[in-house]
Amino acid sequence: MRKGLVPGEQVITITRPQPRKLAGPAAAFIAAPAAAAFTSAWTLRGEATRLVPAVSADWTPWIVLACVLTAAWIWLTYCLPRLLRWQGTRYILTSRRIVARYGMVRRRDEQVNLASVRNVTVHQSVVQRILRSGNISLETGYQSVVTILDVPEAARFRDFVLDAVAELPMGRSSETDEMSDYADDILPWELREGGHDER
Repeated sequence: MRKGLVPGEQVITITRPQPRKLAGPAAAFIAAPAAAAFTSAWTLRGEATRLVPAVSADWTPWIVLACVLTAAWIWLTYCLPRLLRWQGTRYILTSRRIVARYGMVRRRDEQVNLASVRNVTVHQSVVQRILRSGNISLETGYQSVVTILDVPEAARFRDFVLDAVAELPMGRSSETDEMSDYADDILPWELREGGHDER
């Protein structure tokens, strides 16, 4: 991230979504091999043959293999993608902007300039209030709202955003929502008001 900073920009905090969504994958990661081991042992003891007489002892290796493959399939198609999705999501707050970065291989970035932020709102469900996370909505000057989901320590993150907005340079423009690093008297000639010649 530091390579993408503009001069004078500083990283304030970097965080990931609250990891509560990993509870299901974590439970499946433990339960799938446990269930596969139990079913395999149950089959090796001959219980499958007693329960279903049509299933002969020759089926035992295939049932055990099916249990192992099922556990591996749950790991690869359910647990791993959700872990990678969480790992690849980052919320970056700098002194100039908020960046929501999604994905590891296929990356998608959403950026909001702090100069355009007009209001910051935290929305919390009951579970989010218990875990002190929340969804942060950023209202911009373009009559749009950008929402960042499941931010941990949402109230503190909101305070960081408000502090960063309050500390923006005075070159902020209320009409264009743009910021300048220059004072008015040292602006490049072509950027000063009235500096363009009408031709």
